[in-house]
Amino acid sequence: MEPKKFLFVSLVGLAIDLAWQIKKEGHDVKVHIESSGDRDIGDGFIPKVENWKEHVEWADIVVFDDVMGQGTLAKRLRAQGKIVFGGSPYTDRLEDDRSFGQDELKRLGVSILSYQMFTDFDEGIQFVRDNPAPYVIKPSGKAQNHKQLLFVGMEEDGSDVIRMLETYKRVWANKIKVFQLQKKVSGVEVAVGAFFNGKRFITPINVNFEHKKLFPGDVGPSTSEMGTSMFWSSPNKLFNATLKKFEETLAGEGYVGYIDLNCIVNNNGIYPLEFTARIGYPCIQIQQEGITMPMGELVWNLANGVDFEIKTKKGFQLGVQLVVAPYPYDDKRVFEENSKDTVIVFKKRFNQEGVHLGDIKLVNEEWMVAGYTGICVIVVGSGQTMSQAKQQSYSRVQNILIPNMYYRTDIGDRWVEDSDKLHNWGYLRES
Repeated sequence: MEPKKFLFVSLVGLAIDLAWQIKKEGHDVKVHIESSGDRDIGDGFIPKVENWKEHVEWADIVVFDDVMGQGTLAKRLRAQGKIVFGGSPYTDRLEDDRSFGQDELKRLGVSILSYQMFTDFDEGIQFVRDNPAPYVIKPSGKAQNHKQLLFVGMEEDGSDVIRMLETYKRVWANKIKVFQLQKKVSGVEVAVGAFFNGKRFITPINVNFEHKKLFPGDVGPSTSEMGTSMFWSSPNKLFNATLKKFEETLAGEGYVGYIDLNCIVNNNGIYPLEFTARIGYPCIQIQQEGITMPMGELVWNLANGVDFEIKTKKGFQLGVQLVVAPYPYDDKRVFEENSKDTVIVFKKRFNQEGVHLGDIKLVNEEWMVAGYTGICVIVVGSGQTMSQAKQQSYSRVQNILIPNMYYRTDIGDRWVEDSDKLHNWGYLRES
């Protein structure tokens, strides 16, 4: 593939690692980061621009890395004839508006869990009292980015959910304007995703298992993600019963990118939880470990509607996110006092294999923590078995020194039990 000019338009620097990988493949890459607090992410790795609109004519392709309005920008450029990797107002809404996403699933014949939307905490509390059961509290809109606010109830009478809603009313009412109460169901949490080229889904698909709790054993606050295990597959029952049903709708939107649907599955059925209508992070860093074709070629082909097969490894991939304070919370004071400009040291200086950028900058050839979230690097591995993928990933972690870093040590451990159930229920079979 001839070198192309890639312009990445980012809200908070999420796609900086993908941009870096494409630059290393020989393409000309520029990045714009909208958030002032995140603008140092990628410094030294990738050229930055202040006003991305001034560089649209320069670019062969414009890449949008998020939702929250970026789909509107992507649609506008696409209508002007520009080659675009990105979403639309519709696909943004699938992720940003939880109830809309659930309604669309129902419209297309996908079974969903019962849920109620609320704009008033007292109404939500009364609903649980009138309908006692375990529920999941899911803030909607911008508040859903505060992952620590998601709460999974355990009590059969919903009393813990009531207590949490009463607390949120006192403390978070100014942040949580809309929230969802979704009926809790037990089973295996699994996500299915695929790339879309504006016309159809491109295979293979991706089956992945997110680890969102901060501590090993799924203990502690929810995070954006601490690590993920995954594998590539031909379309299976899980995919065909869910995402596949959106193919015609996404084609009508001209959607280009990756879309993922997180689900709870059990012997009774598949229950979708939420969409990620964009590239996932750190999902894309881990996916790169399993994709054997150049990432620039992948992105270019998708944006140009090319019908192709993604070249991937057999077996499994696994990634671990290394973080520092204040992660998973937003606290700039704590970050500046404890983590700002923390240096990332490699014991074997020139061995950075399997290490992908989080919120990092390059200063005097040294990797340093940037932004303010505390996300440092994502360390990935692969293998013919999940155990081998885990071993390679964690062996690479041992080459990295970051003062006061923390990470989960059990990514991939639940695969044996989960895979037995998924195979027994038939969800991983080709159909």
